[in-house]
Amino acid sequence: MKILGNEIKPGMIIEHKNDLWSVLKAQHVKPGKGGAFNQVELKSVKKGTKLNQRFRSSDTVERAILDDKKFSFLYEDENNCHFMDLTTFEQIQINKSLLGEKSKLLKENMEVNVQFHDDQPLLIDLPVSVELKIENTDAAIKGQTASSSYKPATLENGIKIMVPPFINSDDKIVLDTRTLEYVKKAK
Repeated sequence: MKILGNEIKPGMIIEHKNDLWSVLKAQHVKPGKGGAFNQVELKSVKKGTKLNQRFRSSDTVERAILDDKKFSFLYEDENNCHFMDLTTFEQIQINKSLLGEKSKLLKENMEVNVQFHDDQPLLIDLPVSVELKIENTDAAIKGQTASSSYKPATLENGIKIMVPPFINSDDKIVLDTRTLEYVKKAK
């Protein structure tokens, strides 16, 4: 599906220079001289490389059509994560390099949304938040206020994040999977 250069928005997948690109940022710029353009930061879905590109409002780009399917996470091995289609019970495997840090957030039987392009899995959408246990964290320093300072913590899956001072080791927290940031203490 063709779209104009000024319609490109973050989160889209476009076909550009014989590759698929995920749009990370898009900023509409109106310089004093010349026509307006859209300054776009792209990341290659397959290679992982980044590219900054200008698209004039008259330029057209091909927006990739993606198919969404619901899958359940089964298990992971050395190189791949294995998923099962919730309607056909067909199993697929996705290379961990495609998932990046998100592979550490997967838990058994977690429902995820996998996006396909030409029957190839491209992207995986995790639930917005997951509950994880704090493996270890520094002790809170007396006199610190909860609003101004955070301390480093390591989660059960090895990811390092910043948490408020009242969070201790073995506490359960809710983590935002999009930003990998602390949301709240779990009950």
